[in-house]
Amino acid sequence: MMYTQNDKRVAVVGGGAAGLFATAILLARGVKVTLFEHKPRMGTKLMITGKGRCNVTNNCTPREVLENVVTNPRFLYSALYALTPQDVMAFFEERGVPLKTERGGRVFPVSDHSLDIVECLRKAVRGATIIKEKVTALLTNDEGELVGLRTHQEYHFDAVLLATGGVSYPQTGSDGSGYALAYGVGHTIVTPTPSLVPLTSDDDICQRMQGLSLKNVGLKVKLGDKKIYEDFGEMLFTHFGVSGPMILSASARLKGLDVSGVVIEIDLKPALDEKTLDARLLSDFSKNANRDFINELAQLLPKKMLLPFAERVGINPHKKVHDITREERRRILQMLKAFTIQISDFRPIEEAIITSGGISTKEIDPKTMESKLVRSLYFAGEVMDVDAYTGGFNLQIAFSTAYLAAEAMAEL
Repeated sequence: MMYTQNDKRVAVVGGGAAGLFATAILLARGVKVTLFEHKPRMGTKLMITGKGRCNVTNNCTPREVLENVVTNPRFLYSALYALTPQDVMAFFEERGVPLKTERGGRVFPVSDHSLDIVECLRKAVRGATIIKEKVTALLTNDEGELVGLRTHQEYHFDAVLLATGGVSYPQTGSDGSGYALAYGVGHTIVTPTPSLVPLTSDDDICQRMQGLSLKNVGLKVKLGDKKIYEDFGEMLFTHFGVSGPMILSASARLKGLDVSGVVIEIDLKPALDEKTLDARLLSDFSKNANRDFINELAQLLPKKMLLPFAERVGINPHKKVHDITREERRRILQMLKAFTIQISDFRPIEEAIITSGGISTKEIDPKTMESKLVRSLYFAGEVMDVDAYTGGFNLQIAFSTAYLAAEAMAEL
């Protein structure tokens, strides 16, 4: 739907998911938009999301999105009901990008190419004036109202939307500059920390199994006797520790904790309870009594895991199966159901998919995304202190908050 042109002039700072979406909505409302993006190309971070496939949203209800928000979910209530996941899907499909829903409600372009999403947004902002300059300050008048911004020169606007992202993947443009802009006009910045970030381990077993991806396994994250997080799905061993969807989501639950005491337990056979798994081991061992233990393990585990697993349970890999004792079988069973890795730290915030922290939501109107401190200043996306689990929820937050801000700015 198109709207009549009006004379308002607004600026959007940041050419990422939130900034591009807000610009598209403002243009559709007939508002003159100037988009500031200091990187050579817009939507750079979108290009690498979802392993280059762009998990654009999650095909679920707004309530389910809220249940997956880690930080300040109540603040996002109005935004997520104003623009639902189904609205986001319709936005792209109506503009020629067919979508598909995969496991866990994750939504991707049918092509599996994030470029389709980025190009759709780039086309949707044609008509905006795009300025490739870095914004260095926001300008206010004596009454504390926002009147414009400064790059190497001053620009005056009726309203400004700050959609500069967090500090993860700074090479894509998310360099934290939005925090300084907001702080400069009086806003509180909640200290940024990594969210959805891989975890490191000093256990060399991770490096030995580097590149091994485990699918359909169970995960428990514990701190002492306390269970912090539990999940089922996919994870990856790396040269520094562990990563993958389950690990990234677990990291969001570990925010603010000393993770050096954290242990992860991997259930390698989640479909079988201990009694059933033990019966299977007995049956397999009796059928293959003369086989070496490591060869028997190959029926249960991926190749890269065989020697590390045998070492963990303390059994010679070439020991004959018929010589394995009841106690050794018990250790095998225990390890299959709870293969442990000691965690040492988070990876650097620059490697986080999402930044937790940012502009305090206490200083933002949740119904309009307007600053409570500076009139005509708006916010959208990751620059605010909001974050969610992996699965398309963070992009949904970016689009929903951008929509709410754009609608409010159009009504000024």
